[in-house]
Amino acid sequence: MFVLREEYEEREARFLAPYGFKSRESRGRAVPEDEHPYRTAFQRDRDRILHTTAFRRLEYKTQVFVIYEGDYYRTRLTHTLEVAQIGRTMARALGANEDLVEAICLAHDLGHPPFGHAGESTLNALMAGHGGFDHNRQSLRIVDFLEQRFPDFRGLNLTWEVREGIVKHETEYDIADAAGFEPEKRGTLEAQLANPADEIAYNAHDLDDGLRSGLITPRDLDGIAWWERLKESIGWPGDHFTDLVRHRLIRRFIGLLVTDLLTETHRRLEMWGPDSPEAVRRLPENVVAFSPEVQRMNRELKTFLLERFYRHPRVIRMQKKAERVVAELFQAYVAEPAQLPLEVQARLEEGEDLYRVVCDYIAGMTDRFALQEYAKMFDPYERV
Repeated sequence: MFVLREEYEEREARFLAPYGFKSRESRGRAVPEDEHPYRTAFQRDRDRILHTTAFRRLEYKTQVFVIYEGDYYRTRLTHTLEVAQIGRTMARALGANEDLVEAICLAHDLGHPPFGHAGESTLNALMAGHGGFDHNRQSLRIVDFLEQRFPDFRGLNLTWEVREGIVKHETEYDIADAAGFEPEKRGTLEAQLANPADEIAYNAHDLDDGLRSGLITPRDLDGIAWWERLKESIGWPGDHFTDLVRHRLIRRFIGLLVTDLLTETHRRLEMWGPDSPEAVRRLPENVVAFSPEVQRMNRELKTFLLERFYRHPRVIRMQKKAERVVAELFQAYVAEPAQLPLEVQARLEEGEDLYRVVCDYIAGMTDRFALQEYAKMFDPYERV
């Protein structure tokens, strides 16, 4: 059986909820292209994102632990894949467009620089007066401009809806700047689902990585509402903590978070009754949300992780090293642009701003490459 794009579009019309975004209703691409014979517009976008250089580089970019700390901790790539899996599950359960959610989730961290949030905050400070740096906007810049894979246009020429979802992605730590994408309106349901998918993934895997690394112990978590609920839910009395117990706890944590998000979002959809994607976008607040009780529990856990994990001396030491690497590389390239690769220097010859070109170059680095460049730049015994 050979299923053509039109059949997929008909299936969307039959099976998606009224508020789910149908791919044939897309606003399209900045540069018109012929439709693909057997992939919808959003499936095509997803595939273009997967094949980017920026996506492959996520394998060696920090989530919390710098890459040389070990092979078992999450990277930006494994985080992104977990976000996409959770996003697809929630989209399917709510009758939303899975392909649109997946494309947004896969692209949401493309713009992250090396060394996680330490790298981002450092680049933002260095770019003060030159437009600043924000990884959401950098993700859009990558898919719109920096990736060069087609002869007829810069970037990937993604659909408007995927690009809007990238720009309107936000969590408690990432506040969206949606200028140019109808900021007065909410994102589609699919764009909104990418936000808690990200939050669920990082809360679960940061707790998992913290416990695995020993920076957090089970005893540290005693009294935290989520921890007590998880222990009770799997019948673990709190003694003899093993890898298997940890896996069970994290798996149950993700399941309970997803179930609560789906239950509360369904309740809100029933209350407001949006009958189209545009009706979702015009609601006074996001329709996708956790219940008030789980929001309180999440806040307590985030506060704990901030104080006991993200600010652990080992993590802070990694962050400070990262800040020095990024800052000194940036300053060296700005002081002498001839040290940049020739293809990067070519952008300067075309009239692009030096600071933005250097920022783009460093933001595209992996942790490993940034450390290698730092050694070549500043270690007199390192071969250049």
